[in-house]
Amino acid sequence: MFEVYFVYIVEVELSDKNPHNRIGESRDSKIKRREPKEKEKYGSFSKFGAGPAGLLLALFLSKEKIPVHVLEAASEIDGQPRATHYGPAGVQELERAGVLEAIRAEGFLPKDLCWRKENGNIIAELQQEHIPLHSRVTSLPVNRVAHIILDALRHHPTAKVDFNCKVIRTGQDDDKARVEVETPDGVKTLEASYIVGSDGASSTIRKTLFGDSFPGRTWEPWLIASNVYYDFDAHGWDDINFVIHPQNWFMAARITKDGLWRVTYGEDGELTREQCIERQHERYRSMLPGNPGPERYKVANISPYQVHQRCAEKFRVGRFLLVADAAHLCNPFGGFGLTSGIVDVGGLYDCLFGIYNGLADESILDKYDEVRRQIFIAQVDKLSTANLQRVMMKDPDRALELDPFLNAAANAKKDPEAAARLAQMARGANSLKHDFRQYYTTFNAESSTSE
Repeated sequence: MFEVYFVYIVEVELSDKNPHNRIGESRDSKIKRREPKEKEKYGSFSKFGAGPAGLLLALFLSKEKIPVHVLEAASEIDGQPRATHYGPAGVQELERAGVLEAIRAEGFLPKDLCWRKENGNIIAELQQEHIPLHSRVTSLPVNRVAHIILDALRHHPTAKVDFNCKVIRTGQDDDKARVEVETPDGVKTLEASYIVGSDGASSTIRKTLFGDSFPGRTWEPWLIASNVYYDFDAHGWDDINFVIHPQNWFMAARITKDGLWRVTYGEDGELTREQCIERQHERYRSMLPGNPGPERYKVANISPYQVHQRCAEKFRVGRFLLVADAAHLCNPFGGFGLTSGIVDVGGLYDCLFGIYNGLADESILDKYDEVRRQIFIAQVDKLSTANLQRVMMKDPDRALELDPFLNAAANAKKDPEAAARLAQMARGANSLKHDFRQYYTTFNAESSTSE
């Protein structure tokens, strides 16, 4: 038996020009499966962490009737305000998993994004309407996306989800990976063919593999993620706004249809978490259009957190694998953390699908490690860093002169197609993807299988 455990704590470019990669068509529907070798017919997949990335991987696998067990340390899905926007590469994976329609039904598709000066004047603007619908940025708070995926997962009998399961230690041999977990019923030892750590920035699975080593750096300022009801529309603001200023830089983005906005801004890293929260009213008054007092808005929640740019030494150690925040971290400006994590999932699913169906050997997981790490280092880290540095620019009046991307965005206003290409580029639509099916040892594009 082949099973995967997922532990939670807390792209192939799809093109209409490729008949085997059409949007809405499973990338596996053109692959001829062969019966797995006898040595492959064992175990399960286990996954630790019940966030959207881990649940999505579990959904992909369970839809193929591959046994998967999700373990979450907490008693429920984390409800803190975190990521909200899913870029084109991630949107395509959500569609492949069959959950995009439900996510968009509850969330929404932002129309425009822009960069502004502190006084609200627009520096550059990008419209989304010329981007194909299947690739448009989609917005919904990450906790709601996790619930939608969890609901879908419950329809698949090969999937099991357990909360209140805390990892104590891990181990592995040539045939199995294992974990000891604390549960409400006592300590249990669980075994699986592979164990996937998707347990977030403080990943227990990663720490059992590498200790405290997590190469990279921490940004000096706090980031304050807040959800607020405020009438940005009265001030003519777009759905996504980045304000450039050396001190009062922030992002304001509509995240739900009922008028909830995400406002994310920076605070001095020397302040305590409590001091950051106490300063929220003062910061809103100095930053937001109309300089509102607390009587003019309603804060739904607020969460200060430290921001990192980090990447694990390896995404595979034997039968243990890492995805999403357990594997790498970046700042949230541009949505690269969440989007790249979802694309990790799509790639790892293709690898595990290939192994399970005898289309690939285990060396494909080394390719997953190599390629996904390189994409993070060369693309995600650099692009997300540039996005945050852009809003911190010391001289907003010279933004078009100093920043080639903003200059291109401003010039693209007269060319809708160029603007659409630039908007997709800004979200890493193509650069985050990789087709791991090319490493299958058995591939027949003329054969099809059931979903």
